[in-house]
Amino acid sequence: MSVMDAIDVTKPQAPKTSSGAEKPSLIGLSRQEMAAALREKGVAEKQIKMRVAQLWNWIYVRGVSDFDHMTNVAKDMREMLKQHFTIARPEIVEEQVSNDGTRKWLLRFPARGAGRPVEIEAVYIPEEGRGTLCISSQVGCTLTCSFCHTGTQRLVRNLTAEEILSQLLLARDRLGDFPDREAPQGTIMPAEGRKVSNIVMMGMGEPLYNFDAVKQALLIATDGDGLSLSKRRVTLSTSGVVPEIFRTGEEIGVMLAISLHAVRDDLRDILVPINKKYPLKELIDACKAYPGLSNARRITFEYVMLKDVNDSLEDAKGLIKLLKGVPAKINLIPFNPWPGTNYQCSDWEQIEKFADFINSAGYASPIRTPRGRDILAACGQLKSESERMRKTERLAFEAMMIANHGADD
Repeated sequence: MSVMDAIDVTKPQAPKTSSGAEKPSLIGLSRQEMAAALREKGVAEKQIKMRVAQLWNWIYVRGVSDFDHMTNVAKDMREMLKQHFTIARPEIVEEQVSNDGTRKWLLRFPARGAGRPVEIEAVYIPEEGRGTLCISSQVGCTLTCSFCHTGTQRLVRNLTAEEILSQLLLARDRLGDFPDREAPQGTIMPAEGRKVSNIVMMGMGEPLYNFDAVKQALLIATDGDGLSLSKRRVTLSTSGVVPEIFRTGEEIGVMLAISLHAVRDDLRDILVPINKKYPLKELIDACKAYPGLSNARRITFEYVMLKDVNDSLEDAKGLIKLLKGVPAKINLIPFNPWPGTNYQCSDWEQIEKFADFINSAGYASPIRTPRGRDILAACGQLKSESERMRKTERLAFEAMMIANHGADD
C-alpha cells in the first residue's frame, strides 16, 4: 500500500438560487449581519434574536451543513433558508494523507462576480497532545519570498471570511470533530480532546493583507458560544506587515508569529522582500508594542534553515541581539524542498548547533519536525492547482519525496 493515500470524495454542486446565481452563505457572517440577512427575507423582528441563536448553534456547535438537519427550526423557516441561503462546505477536489498522518485538502470555491472558481490548500497536522489546522487566507500570494513555494503562485484574490472559516468547518467534518460524527477509520489524531485544537494562519497568502476577512473569521472561530477555540490556541503568522501588527493584537487578540528568516536587512530583502518596505527595526519595534505581550504570551519567530545562507553561528548571535527585550520563542524550520528551488536544507548537525546556541542564550528554540513532506504539505510548500506544476511533474516529484522520506529528516 502506498504511504500516500488519495481519497475519493464526493464533489457537491454549489447551491444556486432559482435564477441560477450562487446563494449567499450564512457562514462567516457576524450575528448582526446574520440578523440583517434574515430581516431582509421577512423574518419577524421579534424572532430575529432567537433565530440567529438557533442558526449559530447549528452551524458552529453542531456543525450541520444542511438546513434540513436543524430539527428545532420550523419547516417553513427551513424552506425559506434553503431557498435563499447556503451553509454548504467547499468542494473537496483532492484529499491526501501523508505517511505521518498529515492531511492535505485541495478545496475549490465557486466564482465570485466575474471571476473563476479558485482552489486553495489546507493542512491538518496531528500530534499526541493536539491537532493543528493550517489555514489559508488568500489564493496565491504577493510576497514572493524566495524560499517559499507558495510565493511562486501569483495572487488571484483574497478569501472571504466564509471561505476562511469553511476550512475549519470542513476539517472538523472530515475528522469527526463535531457531535455525533466519526473520523475515517485509521485517522491519526490526538488521543483525547478536540481533533482540531489549534489553528494557524500560515497557509497560502499573507493574512494581514486580508485583515478584515481574517479578523471576522477568527473572531467567529474563537466565539465562546460557537466554535469556541481559545485565542491562545490561534496563531496568526505574518511576514511583517508592520501597520497591521498592533491591530492584530488589539482587535483580534490571537498569538503572533513572525516569518523572520534573516537577521540582516540585506539578506532579508532577498529572502522576504517585504523587508524593503518594513525593515527589521520597524518590525521588531512593532513586535515590542504588541498588545498583551508577556513571557506567558510570547511571539514566535519562524526561522527557516537554509544551508550556507542564514545558518552560521554569526547568524545565531545576530538573532539573539535582534530579539533582545522581546519575549520570544524561535521555531527553527528545516527547509522543505520544492521543484525549481536553488536552496538546500541546512545539515542537521548545523541546525542542532544553531539551536543549542539559541537555547543557551535563554530562548526556547525547538526544531520543527518536518511533516507532510511526501504530499507537499510542509511549511512553504502549499500551492494550488491552477498555478501549480503540471500534474505528471508533481506526481514524479512526490514519488521522489516519498522514496527519500526520513532520510533527510
